[in-house]
Amino acid sequence: MARHGGGRGWYGKVLGAALGVTLCAAGASVWTAQAGSTDGSSPKASASASSAAVEPVAVSIVHASDQGARGVNLTIDDGPDPKWTPQVLDLLREFGVKATFCMVGTQAQAYPDLVRRVVAEGHRLCDHTVSHDTAMDKKSEAYQSQQILDAERMIIKASGGVRPMYYRAPGGAFTPYSRKLAASHGMRPLGWNVDTKDFERPGTAAIVATVERELPNGPTLLFHDAGGDRTETVEALRQILPRLKEQGHTFGFPVR
Repeated sequence: MARHGGGRGWYGKVLGAALGVTLCAAGASVWTAQAGSTDGSSPKASASASSAAVEPVAVSIVHASDQGARGVNLTIDDGPDPKWTPQVLDLLREFGVKATFCMVGTQAQAYPDLVRRVVAEGHRLCDHTVSHDTAMDKKSEAYQSQQILDAERMIIKASGGVRPMYYRAPGGAFTPYSRKLAASHGMRPLGWNVDTKDFERPGTAAIVATVERELPNGPTLLFHDAGGDRTETVEALRQILPRLKEQGHTFGFPVR
């Protein structure tokens, strides 16, 4: 998987905000898993006795869609963001599309109302670590654990008790350890097939063309709702969503 590279100074702020994050007590309560329904209803949180209540999932990196051969998984990374996430959500509602939001822990902590809106509108949550360190696969297992589990707790708290169902390593920086850890917490490692490179702002037409050219490679599309000006992303989604539906594709979620 391609790594998302330099020029994204926004992540320096994220990393700075993350420096104060520490591991919570091991006995902290664990909340119930996110409901799989997409009817737009707000899920209810309930405490469970221990992490043993979390059902482990496969450790392999998933790309397949639960909608089968014509399925498409729309995944949105790096938010939530107070300017761009609402615009993305408005478009998804307009076209009746569900997506998976891969959230940075500090962003979820800063904008819990947006996390709750994502869940209430039937989308799924994904752990994208605390500080989006694309070199975390070069770091210690203790560091990887902190990045994944602290983000998980931040997202659960911000959502009002809804667990992330997936884990996406920043820039694809997975390790066998991080995949196993995430899977043991009920978070399926999540890859992508089509990197739109929208974070580089190549132009709306280029983003649309990338999706159309690379979708035969697999169903999981990668977009961003934070990390900079996402005007092109929003406009590209406005064009892509109805076009893919007209071509007979169905939007779903990555299999777990």
